[in-house]
Amino acid sequence: MALGSFCLVLHGHLPYVLHHGTWPHGEDWLYEAVAETYLPLLAVLDECAAWNSPPRLTVGLTPVLLEQLSHEHFKLGFDRYLADRVDRAKADRKAFEKQGEAHLSYLASRWQAFYEETAAHFERLGRNIPAAFAERADQGWIEILTSCATHAYLPLLLEDSSVRAQLRAGAATSERVLGRRPTGIWLPENAYRPTGPWRPPIGWGGARDRPGTDRVLAEEGFTHFFVEHHLIEKCRSEWVRDGQWHRVDGDLAARDPGRGWRSVHEPVGVAGDRDPSAGPAAFARDPRICEQVWSGTVGYPADGVYLEFHKKHGEKRGLRYWKITSTKVDLGGKEPYYPDDVPGKVHEHAQHFCDRVRETLAEYKRRTGRQGVVVACFDAELFGHWWFEGTRFLRDVVLTLNADPDITLATAGQYLRDHPVDKAAWLPEGSWGEAGDHRVWTNPKVAWMWEIEYRCEMLFGKLTFHLPWRRRADLRRMLEKAARELLLLQASDWPFVISRSQAVDYGIKRFMQHVSRFECLADIAECLASDSQYLSQLNEVERFEIQDAEIHDVIFPHIDLNWWNV
Repeated sequence: MALGSFCLVLHGHLPYVLHHGTWPHGEDWLYEAVAETYLPLLAVLDECAAWNSPPRLTVGLTPVLLEQLSHEHFKLGFDRYLADRVDRAKADRKAFEKQGEAHLSYLASRWQAFYEETAAHFERLGRNIPAAFAERADQGWIEILTSCATHAYLPLLLEDSSVRAQLRAGAATSERVLGRRPTGIWLPENAYRPTGPWRPPIGWGGARDRPGTDRVLAEEGFTHFFVEHHLIEKCRSEWVRDGQWHRVDGDLAARDPGRGWRSVHEPVGVAGDRDPSAGPAAFARDPRICEQVWSGTVGYPADGVYLEFHKKHGEKRGLRYWKITSTKVDLGGKEPYYPDDVPGKVHEHAQHFCDRVRETLAEYKRRTGRQGVVVACFDAELFGHWWFEGTRFLRDVVLTLNADPDITLATAGQYLRDHPVDKAAWLPEGSWGEAGDHRVWTNPKVAWMWEIEYRCEMLFGKLTFHLPWRRRADLRRMLEKAARELLLLQASDWPFVISRSQAVDYGIKRFMQHVSRFECLADIAECLASDSQYLSQLNEVERFEIQDAEIHDVIFPHIDLNWWNV
């Protein structure tokens, strides 16, 4: 008896770090993620397919991540990183042997083999990770989602032109790098805002009506996105489709439970006052299913047999040789890691997870008579990086669910094609951040950042509207440089790390670097507009900022100023 579907969504993202530091903050973030998450994930996709078990995962790869993975600087730096890890493992092995630590020496040899195989895998893929994901999408194994260009937090941006530019730059980058233009999108932090009055969070002007996230997504050609569960659970019914779409009177959530209103187990159209057939569909994350993995206390990754993330041997770039042991012991109480204990535990946890998925779908069908979908959304780096054994868990989940005749493993796009939405709703504002709102990205710690960001948005809007860049190539090129810095300073990562007290100095430094470059480039553009010879008269600071931007911010090579047209 068919019960329903399962949709596993992995959100892959890292801020732009190339040429902006290495360790402890900077390029090492990217190298670690590739070695521990993205290459192992590709290996899992291939392994599942080899077992005739198509994985059908939904994988988000943000444009800023794709740009970095495509760049030669990353590839050369990754080579050096892997060589360093191999050398570190060799040195550890010899040191442990001298100390009589046979088991730790064995673990060091495993690390050496891991990084040597990682380097070989990278070469087998032609050193082109985005192309490897695109090839697997071509084979129907995965669906690739796009996102905003630099993971900007859309509901807080001041101008609609900035929202559209982030979406357009993101889609264009995905199409250029992957050879395809995704129709599904991962909104940064699953942050959503409906159509209606909007007031800047820092008192920057009064309230004004603005189009909602869903309306902009529809106009930019996107068909589906993802939200946190409470947005669906608090939705208001607007339309139903019984052959044709028609508006509903009142809220049907209580009067028509059989249609799955306010359930996270069916996507819903988001249309507002528009024709719902043209609106995108929203999938909601199932919090109870995801807690099995996300929770730091009861989640699978907290099991004592798994590799401890935080305890490392030595200083810079140290390797890990200890298991979690218990969440109640400090780092000094961690015991040595035993890899042979892991496969059985991974299998046990994968079976438990799949049982919960099956139970959830069976209960939904019993209650509504409809086949639902369980949507499990995670940051991709949870699997492999934070939870070292996590990619093996994904493999076992795919193999188990594909062997279940009553459950269909489906990408989000595939599910929508097979199960078109039959209802549309109004969704409230929110995100998947703390408390379900915007507080992580707008609070007293980061209010000053939004003051600056809004000033930059307004300045860029004025320049692109008034300056004659369409008929002057020199002016267009200068504004394109400024646009690149505007996109980079809008990254949601900078207020996030500051709010979370993680890499605060790095977050402030990066934000202000891009602000400084933007303001300097904008000033040059204004001067150039009134004096076509101005570039020959640049002062030392102006020349430095132009050169610095060209050296360090090698991203989005084909900026289109028309992206900012509303």
